[in-house]
Amino acid sequence: MGEVQTAIVLLINAFQRYAGKEGDANAMNKGEVKDMLKNEFGLEMGKAKDQAAIDNLFKDLDANSDNSVDFMEFVSLVASLAMIMQESLVKAKK
Repeated sequence: MGEVQTAIVLLINAFQRYAGKEGDANAMNKGEVKDMLKNEFGLEMGKAKDQAAIDNLFKDLDANSDNSVDFMEFVSLVASLAMIMQESLVKAKK
């Protein structure tokens, strides 16, 4: 399996690891998104301002306003993070 295929499988596995823990296996609710951010990115979201941040992030991710984050919406988050990381790497090389 090539690197790109491996990366795609890893994305699918990450989504499936969190989606459906509390319901729909094809989407993440706000709690599941919060768990993913904590476990995968080390982001603790316990304070009131952190809760406001997760509320805003969840609202931004939930493009169709169905109160859940499906795989397509999850991929948008991953793409945004990849773009941010790419910009950081380019700046670091200068």
